[in-house]
Amino acid sequence: MGLDLDYIDGQTPLDEDEKEGLLIKTIATRGELDEFEQQNIEQAVLWTLSRSFKADAVFTEDFLRALHKRMYSNVWAWAGEFRKTNKNIGVDKWQIPTDLRNLLDDTKFWYANNEYSPDELTIRFKHRLVSIHCFPNGNGRHSRLMADIVIEKYLSNRFIHGVQPIW
Repeated sequence: MGLDLDYIDGQTPLDEDEKEGLLIKTIATRGELDEFEQQNIEQAVLWTLSRSFKADAVFTEDFLRALHKRMYSNVWAWAGEFRKTNKNIGVDKWQIPTDLRNLLDDTKFWYANNEYSPDELTIRFKHRLVSIHCFPNGNGRHSRLMADIVIEKYLSNRFIHGVQPIW
């Protein structure tokens, strides 16, 4: 018997193959899954708080994948891997690398050319990232943590000191 999850509006259902990637086979309910995922996410948050990142490293596919892996690797075998199925949200699975590359390039351009205020840049980045929906699960939480990293580590100086390039 596989994991049977109850989904609420706004949640992206996992395919049966994706559910097979569950590393903790004793998880039986949505509540248990949420608890284990939250513990893993908290470890990832602590990791981000204890590191300084260069902006040119953060706005890369490698960093986005690595962060997702840190957030979910204790729970899901496919953590950090792009989804292999289409979902009720997001771009076609084959478009993920291209759309993500476009987003990362756009974000670098927005920053370098002061296209948007720090908060608007962060909101646009987060919205497009979650809209691409790179991973089978955790896209909303991943995009929020990415937005936190961007605003805290790279754009907070613009709120305080005015515009200072980071590239």
